Amino acid sequence: MTIFKLAVRNLLGAGMKTWLNAVVLSLAFVTIIWAQGLYKGMDNQASRAMIGAEYGGGQYWVESYDPFDPLSLQEAHRKLTGTLEDLVRAGRATPILIIQGTIYPEGRIMPIVLRGIDPEQKLLSLPSYFLKGTGPEIPAFIGTRMAQASGLKLGDAVTVRWRDVHGTFDAKELRIAQIIKTSVQSIDSGQVWVPLATLQEMAGLDNEATIVVADKNIRPSTAISGWTFKDLNFLLQDIKELVRSKTIGASIFYSLLLFLAMLAIFNTQVLSIFRRRKEIGTLMALGMTRGRVIELFTVEGTLHAILAALVGAIYGVPLLSYFFVKGWSVPEGMADSFGFALSEKLFPTYSAGLVTGTTILVLVITTIVSFLPTRRIAKLKPTDALKGKLS
Repeated sequence: MTIFKLAVRNLLGAGMKTWLNAVVLSLAFVTIIWAQGLYKGMDNQASRAMIGAEYGGGQYWVESYDPFDPLSLQEAHRKLTGTLEDLVRAGRATPILIIQGTIYPEGRIMPIVLRGIDPEQKLLSLPSYFLKGTGPEIPAFIGTRMAQASGLKLGDAVTVRWRDVHGTFDAKELRIAQIIKTSVQSIDSGQVWVPLATLQEMAGLDNEATIVVADKNIRPSTAISGWTFKDLNFLLQDIKELVRSKTIGASIFYSLLLFLAMLAIFNTQVLSIFRRRKEIGTLMALGMTRGRVIELFTVEGTLHAILAALVGAIYGVPLLSYFFVKGWSVPEGMADSFGFALSEKLFPTYSAGLVTGTTILVLVITTIVSFLPTRRIAKLKPTDALKGKLS
């Protein structure tokens, strides 16, 4: 307790130098927590959006299906039988048929992907109920990105051409029943959604699908012939890798901030030992061991981190709370450039583990940096110290 009291007294006695070190170190505290929370929030937002609109609890893919190879779509379909058919009937899975097509908005040729989905499905957050319409034209919905690229508006009719399972080309009229706004680009850009039964009839693929989206509570235990189950770890791998790469890139910035803060503390410790030579000699002459003197200076340095945490809390809590409530607006067009489900506003996610982990990390580094300059005290003779010498 004596060491702690002496350390606090010496720290506060240093005046402006102590507060400058605390402010610099507090910037590292707040920046690390803010940026890590932002990336965590980005991961959570994108994952929730993609799970709700596209992935569900996982997907069964036809073995030949490759989402990055449009040429695979011609053969990527299979009948729903056995377990999958039972899941669909029970409402615990929803099938989606995917085929290539072409539309002709305003006389232009535009390749698209036709996706058929059950209008009655409740598993995904897609507004598939807009596909319940009847009439000579096929009801369809598209996303805002697709609407902007094609020039289509709500209620517009457009000709669509496709090739059926026998290789025969056919064409019909689509009518845009709804234009949805979504952050999930993979269900928007170049995608046109139509009723599943209608698309199956158009392609001659009765009761067939390309993927089957499973309910969140499904835990597949057995393999289904001709189908491969892709869990959320696989489906969300790209967004996880993006967040990981951004976090690693940001760590360089954290390291620079911490380096500057630690350099300031290191210099403070070196100067403090140099200026307080006679004090060190006096303490040792009065019976304080070298180890206790080293402990005193190390505690003084460590208290910088504690003081920085308190200073950071004064302005950091309101600042981080503001971003938590209001979010951080992404510059226009930047969200789409990532190619993932990022909304126009990112809301950080802060956790007790993040705050505690950052505090412990900075505290440990500060303690180590504070200890390094004090090693010279171990070789210091009390008589030399009283004379103002550092041997």
